[in-house]
Amino acid sequence: MAGDSVAFKDFQEFRLEALAENKTKPMAIEAYGFINTCLQSLVIEKFGEEIWEKLKASAEVQDAFMTYTVYDDVITIKLIQEACQVLDVSMEAVLKLFGGHFFKFCKMSGYDRMLRTLGGNLEEFIENLDALHSYLALSYQEMNAPSFRVEKGADGKMLLHYYSDRSGLCHIVPGILEAVAEDFFDIDVTMDILDMNKEEERTGKREHVVFLVVQKPHRQMRRAKPDGSQEGQEAHQDQEALGASFRSMKEKYLRVSLCPVKRSRWNLVRSIVMFGKGHLMNTFEAAYPERLWIEVKTFCNAFPFHVVFDESLRVKQAGVNIQKFVPGLQTQKIQLDDYFSIIHPQVTFNISNICKFINSQFVLKTRRKMMPEAWKMKPTLKLRGQMIWMESIRCMLYMCSPKLRSLQELEEHKMHLSDISPHDTTRDLILLNQQRLAEIELSNQLERKKEELRVLSKHLALEKKKTETLLYAMLPEHVANQLKEGKKVAAGEFETCTILFSDVVTFTNICAACEPIHIVDMLNSMYSKFDRLTSVHDVYKVETIGDAYMVVGGVPVPVGSHAQRVANFALGMRISAGEVMNPITGKPIQIRVGIHTGPVLAGVVGDKMPRYCLFGDTVNTASRMESHGLPNQVHLSPSAFRALENQGFEIIERGEIEVKGKGKMTTYFLIQNLKATEDEIMGRPKNPLDHKGKQ
Repeated sequence: MAGDSVAFKDFQEFRLEALAENKTKPMAIEAYGFINTCLQSLVIEKFGEEIWEKLKASAEVQDAFMTYTVYDDVITIKLIQEACQVLDVSMEAVLKLFGGHFFKFCKMSGYDRMLRTLGGNLEEFIENLDALHSYLALSYQEMNAPSFRVEKGADGKMLLHYYSDRSGLCHIVPGILEAVAEDFFDIDVTMDILDMNKEEERTGKREHVVFLVVQKPHRQMRRAKPDGSQEGQEAHQDQEALGASFRSMKEKYLRVSLCPVKRSRWNLVRSIVMFGKGHLMNTFEAAYPERLWIEVKTFCNAFPFHVVFDESLRVKQAGVNIQKFVPGLQTQKIQLDDYFSIIHPQVTFNISNICKFINSQFVLKTRRKMMPEAWKMKPTLKLRGQMIWMESIRCMLYMCSPKLRSLQELEEHKMHLSDISPHDTTRDLILLNQQRLAEIELSNQLERKKEELRVLSKHLALEKKKTETLLYAMLPEHVANQLKEGKKVAAGEFETCTILFSDVVTFTNICAACEPIHIVDMLNSMYSKFDRLTSVHDVYKVETIGDAYMVVGGVPVPVGSHAQRVANFALGMRISAGEVMNPITGKPIQIRVGIHTGPVLAGVVGDKMPRYCLFGDTVNTASRMESHGLPNQVHLSPSAFRALENQGFEIIERGEIEVKGKGKMTTYFLIQNLKATEDEIMGRPKNPLDHKGKQ
């Protein structure tokens, strides 16, 4: 019960201090954009850009991730869950794949050399991960990294303890360590979960997972065997032996007490010899003096930040500067846990837990309530250092330094570089990290500008597309492109083309009897239908003037079937006009259509609002065919008739009429296309049910 009360006291104070320092919102688990960028890299590399865009859409993620920006963990979890659904794989498989890629991504991002220096073997590598995270936390101030602890086992096996504030992500660890073992140490490892539980610690529920790590040389796992059956048999035997070892280790682990077991000197020597596979790996022996040649005051001045405390956490000795910034340590026989709480590793403050994590870096934080009243508004002091157990006097030595990230934090704590010993690398870390923080801020600004430029470029592309769509609606595409490039567009002669004019019957009377808005609505409805038909039959809309609508086939791109295209367009116009109501009578409007085939001259006219215009007698004759036509009839000139003759159209002769400016002409009426249905003329999609019924 006493331990529980201490843990509860630590937890309550930790929450209050965090809220007092942040003053914005309660603590939330967050991750840097580096993690999400790695996940993006994995999905794109393995499954392609389309799958990543699909995942982003499913997870409702809009923009790209920035490396040094903090994102809520919910985003990462949601992306992983969507990946499981889209790729139809288990969460465990996705997380393990992500773990392997995360290691590769870290190497590519410039952390290769740093990772290689963590240890000469896998065990040392894992034991120093916490120290690496502590160093990175200087720059990544919001980082909430997991913690690791290793227990040595027999025959090269290890028990890896994994602690994290994030639940359900433990399967990333095997992916990372298997990649590390193969790349750095040329070994294969298998990792199985021995135990998984929730520990009630000072910060609330934390995930604690214990892995059994079995190592094998890489070449042993990959050696070639001449006999396939023998290979399968040996693999089966290895698997059985591994399973038996796994069960045995699990039973032993579950029986082990949580308290550390004292080892004899002989066992320690034996473990060192056995670790070297029967031979001493290093014959060096340290020489120690008969007495300690340093005075007490000298030691306390040389190491101004240190504390010695016994098994009951009673302070025996403290450095001069730690007394300066924590005045209570000048009092004799005080309890260390009254003045400090453990921040990392996040365990209950007692000697048993400290011994269990003896290889970890410890971070202690002063309790605000124990500080002088005038100091309570200052940021609380954090200390980072190593715990060293002194067996002969049954005391723990905590060699530490102030945990400071920048010159700003140094000033906030009312400290100076002179308060830190010249031999302490904290001085260098503060100055170097000040530069590093400036570089990160610059990188952040560049990433933000890059993202802003990307968004602006995307918007610019959309606006450009809108502008081009509008421009192509006014001018032929190749003409518009020439004008955009600043080139002159030369006029061109076309030996033959087909021109169509149309107008609304009794349009003048309609205008006189209706409100302007009704006229605009009628023309807009009609012209919208006609415009759609120009795309269906690939004819070029030249212009509209009032109720007059003009199109041409064979210009600006010459085609042999220009007359047939315009004829089909005319038949479609007649059908579409029947769907537009006369605002006076409420009945369908009637149109006249005239068509003529002949040569024209075409070119761009004007600088402001340039227009692509047609010139020549062919234009005049087509206009005369429209003005001399009849309601709801498509009037053809002799040349248009000849172009459509024997092309599958039903055409009847109108006879000889007097055409203004042309004299007498024999003209014709286009009735229908005998080879095309109304749906084909109108460009309507085929109905699959009708198609099946015909079959």
